Amino acid sequence: MKLKELESCLQQVDAFEEPKILLEQYPTSPHIAACMLYTIHNTFDDIEGKLVADLGCGCGVLSIGAAMLDAGLCVGFDIDDDALEIFKRNSEEFELTNVDLIQCDMCSLRSHAYAKKFDTVIMNPPFGTKHNQELRYDLPASYKFHKKKSVDIKVDFLRFSTT
Repeated sequence: MKLKELESCLQQVDAFEEPKILLEQYPTSPHIAACMLYTIHNTFDDIEGKLVADLGCGCGVLSIGAAMLDAGLCVGFDIDDDALEIFKRNSEEFELTNVDLIQCDMCSLRSHAYAKKFDTVIMNPPFGTKHNQELRYDLPASYKFHKKKSVDIKVDFLRFSTT
């Protein structure tokens, strides 16, 4: 799958209907998600056929993208039932069979049966770091207290390896 095709598909993924400030819910844009996943897949060969964890998966854009890139199985973990319901609808609309959802907080994840079996772990890009590949994230106003329509934020793509 080409980068533009992946991004186009990810534009169809529904995001948060009512993001929760206490959970700092910000959707990963289709552009950033596609760039991250395309790099992970094509540069590092860390998606196709792999068991992939999506930590703080939200509505599932990264999981869905990984599934489209032929992950063996992508498991999304999130604490929010509302986000997981949107994720479930999204995966059903794409007719994906290689995704699974688990409702939990990250603190309890280490005791989960899946915890030590993942080949690849993905999550939203960190904000405010100064390493590796830089991306731009046009963060739209998501909450009532946001005064600007959107803010352009630098984000970085980080890869950690145990080998």
